[in-house]
Amino acid sequence: MKPAAKSGGTKRAAGKTAGSRSLSREFALRALYAQQLSGQDEVDVAAHVREDPDFAKANMAYFEALFHGALTETADLELKLAPHLDRPIGELSPIERGILLLGAHELVNCPDVPYRVAINEAVELAKKYGGTDGHKYVNGVLDKLAKLMRPDEFRK
Repeated sequence: MKPAAKSGGTKRAAGKTAGSRSLSREFALRALYAQQLSGQDEVDVAAHVREDPDFAKANMAYFEALFHGALTETADLELKLAPHLDRPIGELSPIERGILLLGAHELVNCPDVPYRVAINEAVELAKKYGGTDGHKYVNGVLDKLAKLMRPDEFRK
């Protein structure tokens, strides 16, 4: 039996690729950004994002969980993030705010995602969509939050 071909260093398991969750995070960020700027209903924003032809490659359930979870829990997530920020969250760019909300949501609500993966995915989004050094800021804030939310993972 031949070994499975590797694609970009990601492993394929149970019909889903690691990339599908990465793409879900990217679409969730786009939806959060659009919702922040437009103030549109979350259902309409999500429907618009789903129209992208590449959305079919994303894990739809994970997109839904991230986007709706981050929106539903915004106030609580912002409270958890606030002590680690150098300014009020409202002064962050909408991209950095969205990335931090998604990263915080994963750290708080997705124990199946290792904290390092949640942080790394957020950093990659910040590199792609954020300001020049936004990825460093996102990394620092989420690292501090992870130590509080996932203390058992830090002991390993």
